[in-house]
Amino acid sequence: MSTIILPLQNVSCMGCAKKIQKTLEALPGVQQANVDTQQAVIKGDAAMSELVEAIQALGYGVADPESLHAETLISKTGTSASEPDNKVSETEVTPPTDQSDGEHIQLLLSGMTCASCVSSVEKALNSVAGVEQVNVNLAERSAYILGSATPEALISAVIDVGYGAELSEDEQTRRQRQQAQNVKTYRTHLRNAIVALAIGVPLMAWGVFGGSMSINSTTSQLSWGGIGVITFILLITAGRHFFVNAYKAFSHHRASMDTLVALGTGSAWLYSIAVVLFPSMFPEQARHVYFEASAMILGLITLGHALEARARSRTSKALERLIDLQPQTAIAVIDGVEKELPLEHVSVGMMLRLRPGAKVPVDGVIEQGESYLDESMLTGEPLPAHKKTGHKLHAGTINQNGSLLFRAERIGSDTMLSRIIQLVRRAQSSKPALARLADKISAIFVPVVMIIATLTAMAWYNFGPQPTMIYMLVTATTVLIIACPCALGLATPMSVTVGVGRAAEFGVLIRDAEALQLAADIDTVVLDKTGTLTEGKPQVTSLFTYHDTDKTDLLSLTASLEQGSEHPLAQAIVKAGQKEAVTQLPQQDFQALPGLGVSGIVGDITVLLGNQRLMQQKGVDTRLAEQEAREIAAQGATPIYVAADQQLIGMLGISDPLRADSVEAVKRLQAMKLNVIMLTGDTQITAEAIAKQAGITTVIAGVLPDGKAEQIVTLQQQGNKVAMVGDGINDAPALAQAEVGIAMGSGSDVAIESGQFTLMRHSLHGAADAIALSKATLRNMKQNLFGAFVYNSLGIPVAAGVLFPLTGTLLSPVVAGAAMALSSITVVSNANRLRLFTPRQTEEKQNG
Repeated sequence: MSTIILPLQNVSCMGCAKKIQKTLEALPGVQQANVDTQQAVIKGDAAMSELVEAIQALGYGVADPESLHAETLISKTGTSASEPDNKVSETEVTPPTDQSDGEHIQLLLSGMTCASCVSSVEKALNSVAGVEQVNVNLAERSAYILGSATPEALISAVIDVGYGAELSEDEQTRRQRQQAQNVKTYRTHLRNAIVALAIGVPLMAWGVFGGSMSINSTTSQLSWGGIGVITFILLITAGRHFFVNAYKAFSHHRASMDTLVALGTGSAWLYSIAVVLFPSMFPEQARHVYFEASAMILGLITLGHALEARARSRTSKALERLIDLQPQTAIAVIDGVEKELPLEHVSVGMMLRLRPGAKVPVDGVIEQGESYLDESMLTGEPLPAHKKTGHKLHAGTINQNGSLLFRAERIGSDTMLSRIIQLVRRAQSSKPALARLADKISAIFVPVVMIIATLTAMAWYNFGPQPTMIYMLVTATTVLIIACPCALGLATPMSVTVGVGRAAEFGVLIRDAEALQLAADIDTVVLDKTGTLTEGKPQVTSLFTYHDTDKTDLLSLTASLEQGSEHPLAQAIVKAGQKEAVTQLPQQDFQALPGLGVSGIVGDITVLLGNQRLMQQKGVDTRLAEQEAREIAAQGATPIYVAADQQLIGMLGISDPLRADSVEAVKRLQAMKLNVIMLTGDTQITAEAIAKQAGITTVIAGVLPDGKAEQIVTLQQQGNKVAMVGDGINDAPALAQAEVGIAMGSGSDVAIESGQFTLMRHSLHGAADAIALSKATLRNMKQNLFGAFVYNSLGIPVAAGVLFPLTGTLLSPVVAGAAMALSSITVVSNANRLRLFTPRQTEEKQNG
C-alpha cells in the first residue's frame, strides 16, 4: 500500500475538503483518505491519475498534476521531517473558518415564547428547500440556518406558521435591533404587569381579608359585573398577546405556552362572568368568582416575562464587548494628508494612521513605527504585545503609546474580529445533545399538559366533592398555568449562550455547543510536544564533528540544505548558520522524508540530515556518535545526524525549551483529575526528559507523522474519552479523531480547522480554561434542566390536587402563575452566573 500526497488548489473551506474526502474514499483501491484545505493524503493502491481526475471533476485543482511522480509525494512547501513533529511556523492568530459548503443566514425572530414555539419554527424552516441545518435559539430569539435557501423563503416560512422574522445583517445592526427589541419587550411587559397587578392585588386582598367573592345579591351581581368588564378590558389589552398568539397557534394546529395561559385565564374569566350573569344556573356554593385570579395570573406571568427579558439581555454581554471593540471610523493617509473616514469607506491596501490610545479599525501590516498593543479582548493574554514594522495588527486591539502607520489587509467581515464574532454567534445558536433531548420533550409537552388538565377536570367533576364545578375549574386552570414549558425551553440555550461568550473572553473559541458537552466528559488529555508544550522555536544548542570535519563546514552544509524549508528545526539550523555567517552553497534535489529527515545535494556533496532511523536506512555508521546522542537526548534536546557521501560527519543538538507556563498548566489539568499524556515523534529518552520537566508521567514517543491519529484510536479503544491539543499539520488527523480537538490559534490553518476549540493565545492555560469552562457550562445546563423537570414533575401533580386528601386544600391558580414566572427567572439567573465564572479560582476552591 502506497501513500500519495496531492497538493490542492481552490479548496477554501473544510466543507470542500470533506466533499473531496468522501469522493476519494469511494474510489476503488483507496484504503484511507485524509483531506484538508491544503493537501489530500491517500493510502491505498489507486492510480494517481484517477485520484487527480476525481478531484478535478469536483471543480477543485491539484497543483502541477503533470509533475507528480513516485509512490510517496510531498507537498511543495519543502517541509522538513528531521523529526516527526512537522510544524508550520505562523505568527498570525487565525480563528477557524466555516467548515460547510452552504451559506449561513441568521434571522431575528419575534412571537416565540416557549420551547414549543422553537419546535414549530424549526419544523417550518426545515421544510424549506435547500435548508441543511437549523438551530433556533429561544434565549436569543434568533434562528441560524445553513444551506442554499433564500432569506425570503425562510422568512416566509416563519411568517406562515404565525411568527415574525427579519434578516439579521451585520452584527452591529443585529445587536441594535435586538437591544431595541429587548427594551421594547421589557417595557411592554412591565407596563402590562403593573396594570394587571394594580387590578388583581386589591381584588385578592378583598378576598383574603374577608370580603365576599360570591354572588349572593343583586348588588353584588352588579358590582362583580363591573369588575368583570374591567377584567375583560385587561385581558384584551395587557393580555392581548397571549390570546392572539394562542389563536395563531390554534390556526396552525399547534399549542404553545400562550395556549395554556389563554385557556387558564380565559376559563377563569368565562366561569366568573357566567356566574355573574346567570347565578341561578349554579348551586349556591358554586357562585364564586375568579376575576382576581385572571388578573393576578396575567400580572405575575407578565412580570416574569419582563424580568426574564431584562436578564436575557445580559447573556450576550461578552459578544457585545467584542462588537464594541471595532471603531466606526479610521484615519486614512491619502497623498500625505490624514483624513478621518467612515469604516465602510476603508479599502484593502489603504494606508492608515493609528494614534496612541486608539482602537485598530481593520486588520493590517505595520509599515512604520512601533508600539505595544493590548490584545487581551481577542486572545485573553493580559500582557501587551510589542509590535513593529512587518508585524500584523488586528481590528479591535488597542494601541497603547506609539504612533503607527499601517496598510489595510482585511476589512469588514474578513477581519479576525468579525470572524471571531461570527464564530461565537454560530456557537451560541448551536445545540448540544442535551438540548436536542429537551427540545424533543418540549415539542410534545404542551399537548400532554392539555390532556392532563382535561383528565384532571373530568376526575374532579365525576369523583370530587361538592361543589364539583369549582374544584374542576381550579384544578384544571392551575395545571394549565403551572405547567408552562418556558423554563424547559430556556434551560440549555441560556447556558450555551453565556458559556460560549465567557469562553471568548478567555481567548477560547468554540465551534459549536456539542463540543462543550463533549469536553466536559473527557478524562484524558493528549498534548503534542513541539509548539504546544514547548516554545516551537528550537535552537541549536550543541554541535559535534567527526572525521576531521570543520564546524563551520558542517554548519554551511546543513544550513544550505535546509534553506528552503519552513520546519522549525530547519529554521534553527539556518539561524545558527546565519549567526556564524557561514557560506550559503547551492542545493538541489531536496527531499523531505516524513519521520526521518531530509536529503539533497549541496554543491557536489550528497547530504543526509535526520534521525538515527534515516542513517540506518541509508547504511550510515553512527557508532562514533552514540555517546553524544545519549547526552543530547538526556538533556531533552533532539540529536540530528549529518552524513556526507554516506559518511557521518557531525551531529547537532537542537533544543526546544518548554513554555514558561506549561508546567503550571499541566498541573491544572492533572488537578482536574485528567490523565495527561505527551505524544511526540522524538526518541524515548528525549521525550521523557521533556516530560519530566513538564511534570508528565505518561509518554508516547517515536510516533511517525501519520501515526498520531492511530495512537488516539488506541486510547479510545481502552475506554478513554480523549482531548487532543496540537498545532501542526500532522496534528490535524489526531485532532479530528479525538472526542475533542483543541488547536493552538497560532498553529497551522489545517490544525485549527480540525479542532472544535481554538485557543487564541498560545498557552496551555487556554486548554485548561476550555475544559474547566465546558464542565461548568454542562453543570449549569444540568442544573437548569433538573430544576425545570423537577418543577414540572412536582408542580403538575400538586396542581391536579394529589395533596387534597392530606391537606384539604388546593393550589391556587395565582400561586401557580407566580411559580411559573419564578421558574423562568430562576433558569435565566442561574445561567447568568456563568458570566462570573473564572476557571482558576473555581479550580482552587474545588481543590482547596
